[in-house]
Amino acid sequence: MIPIDKVKNIIERYDLLEKELSTGKFDAKLFAKKSKEYSDLKNIINQAKEYVNFDKNKKDLNNIINDKKNDQEMIIMAKKELDTVESQKNKHEKLLKIFLLPKDRDDEKNVIVEIRAGTGGLEATLFVSDLFKMYEKVCTKKRWKMEIITISKSEAGGFKEIIFSVKGENIFSYLKYESGVHRVQRVPSTEAQGRVHTSAATVAILPEAEDVDIKLNDSDLRIDVFRSSGPGGQSVNTTDSAVRITHIPTNIVVTQQDEKSQHKNKSKALKILRARIYEAEKLKKEKERSNERKNQIGTGDRSERIRTYNFPQGRVTDHRINLTLHKLEEFLSGDIHEEMNENLRLKDQDLKLQGLT
Repeated sequence: MIPIDKVKNIIERYDLLEKELSTGKFDAKLFAKKSKEYSDLKNIINQAKEYVNFDKNKKDLNNIINDKKNDQEMIIMAKKELDTVESQKNKHEKLLKIFLLPKDRDDEKNVIVEIRAGTGGLEATLFVSDLFKMYEKVCTKKRWKMEIITISKSEAGGFKEIIFSVKGENIFSYLKYESGVHRVQRVPSTEAQGRVHTSAATVAILPEAEDVDIKLNDSDLRIDVFRSSGPGGQSVNTTDSAVRITHIPTNIVVTQQDEKSQHKNKSKALKILRARIYEAEKLKKEKERSNERKNQIGTGDRSERIRTYNFPQGRVTDHRINLTLHKLEEFLSGDIHEEMNENLRLKDQDLKLQGLT
């Protein structure tokens, strides 16, 4: 049961924002912020009003039902309406509970995605390439903008590591469920006996941190510059354009050498560094709230195995919700990625609702 006062607060806030926005007396940034809040409230306002009026409506309908002066047809209609009102109340209550759940402050952030090959040698690097292509297709369908930050190719044509940024609407709220170990089971093209091999890749979804989130002091940074090199020590640049930044308090190290410009490499490295520090601090706080971590899908831990892609059986299984989709190719092409994500979001909401006291 949701306290009526909380639901009334939703209605009061909606009415206040409606009046404020009609004046337009805000700068562009504040106006956009209030407009977003108003839009979110608008999606739930009708349910809130009906929920607040439920007791009154129920009382009125019961009065009609219990009034012996009313004819039978009116009483039957009132009983049907009461059933409808009570059913609607349960639906509204669940939606309102979800709306009132504590919001993840990072949900609206852009992200930095890091995919690295794990166990499995060259086959694991090919799997990294497959995952990257999958996310690329998902981003295209959602009209999100992708930008590769750094890439390290393997001899097999795959990627040892690829790091890229994604910009758009509510990116982290969608992609955060991708953090963890992804496992693939398939027959490598080099396998003469047709045996199935198991390889793995690690995906990290980092909310992009702003200066206001993470303040980097120059005194905490050790910046080394060196000459970029390609495979086998082949010189890529004749200048010291590669950058290695060490954050001394956390010992987090980021190396960037993809750009020919030292300035651009430093800028990209700082972006990754800021995101990694932000993630480390966030995970530390979440571990301190261990009871809260039990009420969410996964832990965000990169070592947690979350999904298996089985090519011989054409299936993909998410181990956190025990969901198997026998449409592996469609999943990798991004066509049904939304189906998996929706199930993860709903399960996450259910767990959080169970955790409400």
